[in-house]
Amino acid sequence: MMACNSTSIETYEYLLLNESNVSDSGVTTPPAPLRISLSILMMLMIVVGFLGNAVVCIIVYQRPAMRSAINLLLATLAFSDIMLSLCCMPFTAITLITVHWHFGDYFCRLSATLYWFFVLEGVAILLIISVDRFLIIVQRQDKLNPQRAKVIIAVSWALSFCVSAPSLAGWTSVEVPTRAPQCVPGYTELPANRAYVVTLVVAVFFAPFGVMLCSYLCILHTVRKNAIRVHNQSDSLDLRQLTRAGLRRLQRQQQVSVDLSFKTKAFTTILLLFVGFSLCWLPHSVYSLLSVFSRTFYCSSSFYTTSSCILWLSYLKSVFNPIVYCWRIKKFREACVELLPQTFQILPRVPERIRRRIQPSTVYVCNENQSAV
Repeated sequence: MMACNSTSIETYEYLLLNESNVSDSGVTTPPAPLRISLSILMMLMIVVGFLGNAVVCIIVYQRPAMRSAINLLLATLAFSDIMLSLCCMPFTAITLITVHWHFGDYFCRLSATLYWFFVLEGVAILLIISVDRFLIIVQRQDKLNPQRAKVIIAVSWALSFCVSAPSLAGWTSVEVPTRAPQCVPGYTELPANRAYVVTLVVAVFFAPFGVMLCSYLCILHTVRKNAIRVHNQSDSLDLRQLTRAGLRRLQRQQQVSVDLSFKTKAFTTILLLFVGFSLCWLPHSVYSLLSVFSRTFYCSSSFYTTSSCILWLSYLKSVFNPIVYCWRIKKFREACVELLPQTFQILPRVPERIRRRIQPSTVYVCNENQSAV
C-alpha cells in the first residue's frame, strides 16, 4: 500500500515490503456527534438485524409448510445477514467511537474476509431468487424444488468463500483502519491487487445488478403483456352465449388471472429486496473502486468521514430485508406475532379453530414447490 504522503512512484518491491505502512497525516475524523450517532444507529441495526433475521430462520426451520425453495433461499439470506451483523458490525461500531483499530492486523484481514464473504453470499441468494422468478414468470418453468435449492445454496457458500478468501490468505493488500473505521482495500498500484478488487466489486454488485435488472425488466414486460391479454379475452366473452367449452375456457382464464396475481405479488416483494440492495451497495462499490484507483480520493482529508457513512449504508441492507418480509409476506408477519411472548402482543390472537381452518400448503394456486411469498 502506498503512503499518502509519498510523492514518487515506488517500485513493486517497496510496495510489498511496506503495504501496511500508511501515514495518518491529513486524516480528518468525523465530528464526535456524527461518530456517536452512527455508532448508536449501528448498535440498533445489530439488534434489529439479528432479531428480525433470526425470526425468519426460526419460522422456516420450525414450519414444514414454509420450507419451499424460495423460503429456504430467504432463510439463507437472513442467516448471512445475521452473521454479518454479529461478525463485522460490532467492531466497526467500536472503531467509530474510539477512532482506533484495537484488534490487530490478522483480525483485520479476517474481518475483511468475513465482510465480503457474507455480503457475497447474500448477493448470490438475491441473484438466484431473481433468476428463479424469471424462469417461473417468463419461461413458465418451475424447476427449483427444495432439494435443488439446498444444493444451490451449498454451492453459493463455496463460491463466496473462494472469492473472499484471498484477503485472509494475504494475496491482496487490506488496509488496517487508519483512514477508515473498517478494514478496506486501500490505494495501490499493484496490478494484481487492483484486479482482485475489480473482481470483487464486479462479483458483489455490477454483475448481479446487471443480471437482476435484465430479469426484472423481462418479468415486468411479461406481466404487463399477460395482464393485457387476460383483460382483452375477458372483455370478448359474451356470457349469454357461453357453451360448456366456453365456460371451461373462462375458468382457465380466471385461474391464469389468480396465478398471475400471486406471482406478481411474490415478484414485487423480491423487487423491493433488489431496490434495497442497489441503493445500499452502489455507493459502496463506487467507493471501493475509487479507493484503489484514485490516490487523490484515498488521501483526501474527508476519506474517513466518507468511509464511515458508506459503510454504515452498506450494513443497512441487513436490517432492510426482514422489514420487507414482515411488511410484504403475510405468513411471516403472522408467525412473528405468534413468536412474541403473550405479554408483548398488542393485537388479539386469532382463535385456533379459525386460524387453522385453511392449511398453509393449500392456500396458493401454484404447487408447494413454488413460492410461499
